[in-house]
Amino acid sequence: MRYQYCPRCGEKLKDREIGDEGLVPYCGTCGRPWFDTFSTCVIVLVVDENNEAALLRQDYISSRYHNLVSGYMKPGETAEGCSVREVEEEIGVRLERLEFAGTYWFGRKDMLMVGFFGYGKKTALTLSEEVESAVWVPVKEALSMVHPKGSVSYALVEKYLKEKRLVS
Repeated sequence: MRYQYCPRCGEKLKDREIGDEGLVPYCGTCGRPWFDTFSTCVIVLVVDENNEAALLRQDYISSRYHNLVSGYMKPGETAEGCSVREVEEEIGVRLERLEFAGTYWFGRKDMLMVGFFGYGKKTALTLSEEVESAVWVPVKEALSMVHPKGSVSYALVEKYLKEKRLVS
């Protein structure tokens, strides 16, 4: 989001050269720049001891494809803490270990997604109200069940398969 008015005092912002950042909306009254902001989310490929992945079906995301556990970070929360919370909330799995996988820009919603591989024991999936269904599937099959190339879910599953040498 690009600010047009100062969130503190309401003054109309004017672009001002700020070092290497170029032109940035600036409040002359408060004496501060207001850099563009965006949402930060986590996305987690949950994998069990049998190398199966938990895939979700959430109609508000897609009625055709499965997706991975994801959610918005709350102020004061770390990406790791948010990942553990979201996995427990959405599918009821307790993660034993998290492995950072990378960051992904999701331009359609102007959000930065922090990706993780999350490891936990296979258990019956307990779904939150925002999840229509969820299944455990072999990770190799997950790639064909998430949105095709271009989605963050696809990129994360593909990265896992390559790093774990499950595909060439």
